[in-house]
Formats: sequence, C-alpha cells, structure tokens
Amino acid sequence: MTGERFFELWVYLAATPLAGLTITLVAYVIGYAIYTRAKLHPLVNPVLIAVIAIVICLRIGDVAYGTYFTGAQFVHFLLGPAVVGLAVPLARAWPTMRRLALPVAGTLAFGSAIALMTTIGIAWALGASPGTLASLAPKSVTAPIAMGIAERIGGVAALAAVFAVATGIIGAAVGKFVFDAVGVRDWRARGFALGLAAHGIGTARAFQVNPEAGTYAGLAFGLHGVFAAFLLPLLWRVAQLLTGKL
Repeated sequence: MTGERFFELWVYLAATPLAGLTITLVAYVIGYAIYTRAKLHPLVNPVLIAVIAIVICLRIGDVAYGTYFTGAQFVHFLLGPAVVGLAVPLARAWPTMRRLALPVAGTLAFGSAIALMTTIGIAWALGASPGTLASLAPKSVTAPIAMGIAERIGGVAALAAVFAVATGIIGAAVGKFVFDAVGVRDWRARGFALGLAAHGIGTARAFQVNPEAGTYAGLAFGLHGVFAAFLLPLLWRVAQLLTGKL
C-alpha cells in the first residue's frame, strides 16, 4: 500500500466512530501490557500510558476530540455498569462492613472534608480563579460526577474531568508508598483511603493488589460520590454566602 493510499484510508477511518473506540481499546491494551511487564508497579499506571498514547495518536492523525469521542463514548457509557458491578464484592463483605458502619462513616466525612479543604486552601493561596477553584473542588470524586458538580457550582466540566483523572492516576501511583511510609498495613484501611482519595482509578489499583482492599476501595468510591453529589453544592453555596469571594 502506497503512502498516499494509507493516508486516505486513515482520513476515512479517523472520521468514523470505530476509530475512537479502537484507539481507546488498543491504547489501554498496550498500557496494561507494559503494566504487567513491570509486575504491576504502581508508577507504571496503565491509564496514564493509555492517555499519553491516545493524545499522541490524535495529535499525529490530526483527529478532533469531538470525532474521537463519538466512538470512545461507548467505553464511557460502560463506566456506569462497571460502578454498579462493584455492588457484588460489597454484598459479599456486607456482614463485616455493617459492624464497621460508624468508623466508615467517620472516615468518609473526615477524609472528604480534608480533601476539599486542602485542595481549595492551597489553590486559593496560589491565586487560583473562582472558576478553577470550583473545578478543583470535586477532584477526588469520579470524573462523571465531578463534571456535574463542577457545572453546578460554577466550574468548568472539562477542567474538572482533567483534575479528577489526574488525581486518580497520582493516587493510584503513589498510594502504596504513602501507606508504607506512615505504617498503614491493614488492607481495609489502605483500600478505603485509596478509593476515597483516588476514586475509580484507585479502586482498580486496589483490586489488583488485594481483593479486600478493592472491596473497601469500592465502598469509599461509591459513598464519596453520593456524599459529594448531595453535599458539595450546598457547602459551596454556604461558602459563597459567607465569604462573597468564591
């Protein structure tokens, strides 16, 4: 096949939904293969590798993001069923979780508050704009929920998605080292903290390391999403009324 014909074929495929779906799946397969070769090392995150690969492909092929997402949205749609699927390990561990209801609730409230206050406090001290602050606020919540929250409180949905994905990748990559440094050995505690701070990406990492850690990460991931969706817009409105600055 000549270079000209190959280029014409690429132009045709790039304009179809199949291209976006194929690029996404191939990029993740490559990322996961590298991740496996690295013996699941946390710093070799398959999501990060896939994101970099997709960006390079879109840049080289001069493919508009809208065209790419026309196909990639099928993978995006599966996020919902995947989250619902977390109910299976949660149901199996329900008797134990029920006995830990009070510690779980307290950790959820405290962890969510710390994640919000430290993020907003640091960004505000560095001079971030109100729109950026609103986009940063839900960074520890999974991207679809973070986008909805950001839009509701005056942020930018696309920026919120970037912050959420970046938070998940960083959390999954460095979580192990942080837990080891502070001496947290219990798999339940490690998993819950990772799911709370790094949402779905952190939960995926927790399941790869230990089933019990994954179960508690899924619990934190789900509860934090619900908690933030209901309370964060209300708290943001209260903060606006009190400070008049956000």
